[in-house]
Amino acid sequence: MSSGAFTLRAVLALSCAALSVSSAVASAEAPAKDAVKGPERGFTPDDLFKLSGVTDPQISRDGSRIAYVRSAADVMTDKVVPSIWMVDVASGAQRPLVTGAGAHFSPRWSPDGKRLAYVSSDGSGAPQLYVLWLDSGAKIKVTGLPDSPGALSWSPDGRQIAYTMRVPGEAPKMGAQPANRPEGAQWAEPLQVIDRVTYRFDGGGYAQPGYDHIFLVSAEGGAPRQLTFGDFDDGGPLSWTPDGKRILFGANRHENWQRDINNSEVYALDLASGAVTALTSRNGPDAGAKVSPDGRHIAYLGFDDVNRSYENSDLYVMNSDGTGSRLLTGSFDKSIDALEWAGNSAIMVQYDDHAKTYVARVGLDGGIRNVVEGLSPGDHFDRPYTGGAFSVSSGGRVAYTSGTAQRPADLWVSSGGEGRKLTDLNGTWLDAKALAPVRKLAVTAPDGRAIDAWLVTPPGLAPGQKAPLILEIHGGPNTAYAPGFATDYQLYAAHGYAVLYTNPRGSTSYGEEFANLIDRAYPGTDYDDLMASVDAAIADGVADPNNLFVTGGSGGGVLTAWIVGKTDRFKAAVTQKPVINWISEALTMDATPFTSRYWFDKKPWEDPMEYWRRSPLSLVGNVKTPTMVVVGSEDFRTPVSEAEQYYAALQIRGVPTALVKVPGASHGGIAARPSQSAAKASAILAWFDKYRTDKTPAKTD
Repeated sequence: MSSGAFTLRAVLALSCAALSVSSAVASAEAPAKDAVKGPERGFTPDDLFKLSGVTDPQISRDGSRIAYVRSAADVMTDKVVPSIWMVDVASGAQRPLVTGAGAHFSPRWSPDGKRLAYVSSDGSGAPQLYVLWLDSGAKIKVTGLPDSPGALSWSPDGRQIAYTMRVPGEAPKMGAQPANRPEGAQWAEPLQVIDRVTYRFDGGGYAQPGYDHIFLVSAEGGAPRQLTFGDFDDGGPLSWTPDGKRILFGANRHENWQRDINNSEVYALDLASGAVTALTSRNGPDAGAKVSPDGRHIAYLGFDDVNRSYENSDLYVMNSDGTGSRLLTGSFDKSIDALEWAGNSAIMVQYDDHAKTYVARVGLDGGIRNVVEGLSPGDHFDRPYTGGAFSVSSGGRVAYTSGTAQRPADLWVSSGGEGRKLTDLNGTWLDAKALAPVRKLAVTAPDGRAIDAWLVTPPGLAPGQKAPLILEIHGGPNTAYAPGFATDYQLYAAHGYAVLYTNPRGSTSYGEEFANLIDRAYPGTDYDDLMASVDAAIADGVADPNNLFVTGGSGGGVLTAWIVGKTDRFKAAVTQKPVINWISEALTMDATPFTSRYWFDKKPWEDPMEYWRRSPLSLVGNVKTPTMVVVGSEDFRTPVSEAEQYYAALQIRGVPTALVKVPGASHGGIAARPSQSAAKASAILAWFDKYRTDKTPAKTD
């Protein structure tokens, strides 16, 4: 579940029942040592430590070189570690720029292409801003900050770098401990007083006092200068005007910003005077602003907020002083996710269309032409969400990330024609693996709508042979899956299961109308789309109708719990990080103003029965399906209390269940650590294996 979009840490804390099942399955799967005669061809949990991916590709202005972040798992620390590499576009030769212990990310080219700014940490303390001279390899540490800098942006003359960082503040105080504390006495910590509306963040924990502001520092080091102030959070991207006099940024500086959470504006900061001027003013989010190379225009993203659960984000352009704003994508029924100027008369944008991600050229006259297709994200490999990243040179050359259902994302480049692959980070070892094939499955919903769905089958499954089927449901619910690489699915398929995944109504990339079919009606008729998909998989001949299973995370966890309250056709279920009770979720999630505003018409206390009607907990009296519940122990988006409510209700009713907590994991980070990602998938398979009627997993190559 998310108000935006969604990513395990050390060892799973299984309940006794789940732990005993998992151990038994692990023992059954382990081959005798003398039976191992060669390399393992199936995809295994150990393979999660071998994966590498490309993120944040940054092409130089002249288009000759690309710096990118390579993310690779470290088996010793059980973390995905980013490092910075560079590729020569003409030859394809690549070399490491910043590697070693710690994390190294956010490479940004200087205007002259001779230096690279980046953020780096050796693992001790907050990551800091560095500058690397590419000809000599010399580097300097520019900052020594209490927090990590973000949104790096070079000044046009290359002499300074702007960034954002939290400015610590004073925590509110109320009450006091007794005055006469004896010397050496071991007293409890002082009271923690909270007075902010949003006081904790998934993946970030409880908010520290203070606010994010913009700073400026010399590219050669020295003391930074704070540029913005006030009790607001100022954010990136930071875009300089060509004369170096102003910086554009995004923020919600309205008086009621804590409750009116979706009303950001584009602001201009005058460096000489410090004046901050709002360039937009409508009710709704305006953000992502970037200035054209000649300084005449500003492109930005936004939409009019009418409190629907979903809106397309549109592309706008305005004059440099904020006048003359024009909508460029009004007739384009897709959401724009990112933008970059390509010269002064065109803007490159990223968007999703029917589960595929594109980069398109948008002219100032509103004309749209695709230039690149098939982007995919280079991290978070557990499930196949749409996405990716790109950047553009001055001449229009595009660097981007792209992969397939058989490969995580690599680095690609295109000059307007067919793209060229520049890296092959996983080919050497994945070429020797028997990966599960992925194919499109035709699905028609009961109301006649076409629903995109894909079927993953066990490697080596013989024609006509059936396999137990796992229906896996995406989160959001306003997100989308793509035919991309997914470690969960490969692990499930290697264990003998077929996997069905879909984009039911409510999914993005199919237009506003399709996404809003679940507005004020979620969960609802998306259930019918999912059941139609299962029926199609059975009709296809692959799915064993007597061995159906269901799981999903976040929004998919909601639908999993909803499904088992509506039907007994599934042998077992696993609901991951679900919302079970909309009233409690609305008042305990990290962004508490969100749910009651965008998914319901009234507050929980004004119309509690509508919240209850759409809560999976309302159907728990119908549940007979053995259902395991999984959640991260530090999930603040769909808090742990949601999972615990469902587990308790199932236990009270005597429905077979187990509660699995992932220690230290947030909502978005439940699969971030490889060992936990593998353990979670293993626990799900152990649960499903327990309730299979055929008992013996299908043989795979």
